[in-house]
Amino acid sequence: MKSIKIKAVLGTIIIALFLGACEDILNETPRSIYTPEYFKTEKGVMGGVTSMYAHLRYIYGNGYYYSGIQSGTDEGTWGQNVNADSKRADFSGQGDLTPSSNPYGGIWGVFPNINTASGIIENAEAVGTISPALVAEARFFRAFDYFLLVQTYGGVPLDLGAGELKFNTAPMRTSVRNTVPEVYTKAIFPDLVKAVADLPETSRLTGTVNKTVAHLYLAKAYLTYAWWLQNPNNIPTYPPSDRTDPDGHNAAWYFQEAYNIATYAIDNHPATIGLLDYYYDVNLGSNDRNKEMLLYADHTQASDLYNGIATTGWGGGSSPGHFAGWFPTWNYTEIRSSNSSTAWTAVSSVQREAVQPLGRPWTAVAPTHEALLNVFADKTNDSRYDGTFTTVYRGNWQRGGLANTTLYNANNLPVAMNDPILTFLNTDPGTVVYPSGAGQSNIGAGSIPERADWVITPAGISRIVYPNLWKLGPYRTDNGNTLGQANIEYVRPFPIAKFSELYLVAAEAAVKGATTTSGKSAYDLINVLRARAGKWRWDNGANMAKVEDNSAAMIAATPAVITLDYVLDERTREFFGECIRWYDLSRTQTWHIRAASYTICGTAKGDHTPVTVTRTIPLTHYLRPIPQSQIDGMEMTADEKAAYQNPGY
Repeated sequence: MKSIKIKAVLGTIIIALFLGACEDILNETPRSIYTPEYFKTEKGVMGGVTSMYAHLRYIYGNGYYYSGIQSGTDEGTWGQNVNADSKRADFSGQGDLTPSSNPYGGIWGVFPNINTASGIIENAEAVGTISPALVAEARFFRAFDYFLLVQTYGGVPLDLGAGELKFNTAPMRTSVRNTVPEVYTKAIFPDLVKAVADLPETSRLTGTVNKTVAHLYLAKAYLTYAWWLQNPNNIPTYPPSDRTDPDGHNAAWYFQEAYNIATYAIDNHPATIGLLDYYYDVNLGSNDRNKEMLLYADHTQASDLYNGIATTGWGGGSSPGHFAGWFPTWNYTEIRSSNSSTAWTAVSSVQREAVQPLGRPWTAVAPTHEALLNVFADKTNDSRYDGTFTTVYRGNWQRGGLANTTLYNANNLPVAMNDPILTFLNTDPGTVVYPSGAGQSNIGAGSIPERADWVITPAGISRIVYPNLWKLGPYRTDNGNTLGQANIEYVRPFPIAKFSELYLVAAEAAVKGATTTSGKSAYDLINVLRARAGKWRWDNGANMAKVEDNSAAMIAATPAVITLDYVLDERTREFFGECIRWYDLSRTQTWHIRAASYTICGTAKGDHTPVTVTRTIPLTHYLRPIPQSQIDGMEMTADEKAAYQNPGY
């Protein structure tokens, strides 16, 4: 994870980017430092604004950060080939988070971007040709970063050395943390309100921020702050602060504003923004940067420079590359079939390939049984399970150089290229026979009489064998008839915010007591997404077109009274594995309740015995530890450094 020390960078930035005047993409050129004079030029403002999009790559798409956000939640836990970050974040006795060893340290590294934003906001007017809309992009990202910081660490410094929210040019080695209310009311809310006012309805370039994404983040910030003010489960905060609002509002006011803003954005957006007709298309690699994707950390296959990292070869897994998708991918390449019908001669029938159902396997973050069996209980009507996971692994051996036209699989039955080799079943038919240990499949998969594919029941999913996260799998256009560039960081954008979240923000605010308008109760809002989820145009598991509309059944299954738990379940069904789950649970103060235990099978091939694991989640750990490297770099007394760190670490 990228680590940036306060003493070295508060007045500088690692990378700056230029924006080509005649191009519709963000062109990137390195720069070592920004000055006020630089921001008083058109080139400087453009370079600074463009750098803000690049800084997203150091968080979103970083696999270690991903493991820390997903592991330890009701969605995920550590996988068999685990990295220490995933185990420590799980709170199940496998290691402890410390200031020196935690996967969240990179969040602290957004301060250079905050400083760049302040430089633009202070100096851009002097250029004379910079529109308020372009400055609003800087305001959005300053608020975005502070919102990420305050959710992760609690109160953080607004003064980086030159005064609160002022651009600083001198390295600083002391720091004072502001309180949570100060960060929200002095930084986040004013910047987002101004961004909403000044940003255009339609993005100036593909992927740049617009009025709708600013509405979403303002609504989310109001919603999160309302929970903080209300504090129903007595979660501690730091630095110490009364749960009162400097602007004189109460939690109910902020819940109402969150609802009002989210529903306004739902009703008022250009045609280039909105929900897609099918959930499947939202995460389809060939459909990236669609109108539902409001914000993402961008990558491209077109150029190493524009991608931020090499696009071909062997990737080691580092920022600014997108390698988060490796972590929830298990080692499916260990599946074996036979090249003989008379004797079991094992060969690799599903090889590592740069296609969305497969990708590079690290087996580091596994889904919990509760998520797969309970939250995604309806796998027939609801397309979101099929549009989230890879559940069928198909033969690709010829693309890997094995010439056989036929291999032999379960029950010694023949399989051809692209036939199912392994299937994760939606239900348990009661006829699955598992081997002792790894068996002929080499992964401990079972068989059903007269079926050629190996199978695993829902309750048989383990830390070593589980459905991949299809939605984050790789997508390339240069594979040809080969396995493609299967070992390099992915060249897809990593999703950060989607239009669909507006419905769930508004629904959550309604559950918390916001007065709703006609046709936009929590029930109505959630049913928009559930109705969409009932519409199928493609079946990933069957690998074929499926024209089916189960919207009526989906709506009929929606409870008449929407609870917070139901909203959180819907958030999982919409956004599973998208690096936001811990923030959902932290915001709603349900992390230590919903993630208190989980079920999964073990780490050995052939282990299909579910075990319930208990987590111990201290309430102090609703705030993450500030990186020790940051504190060590400060010129402060030992007592001051100790007081700077969050309690419990």
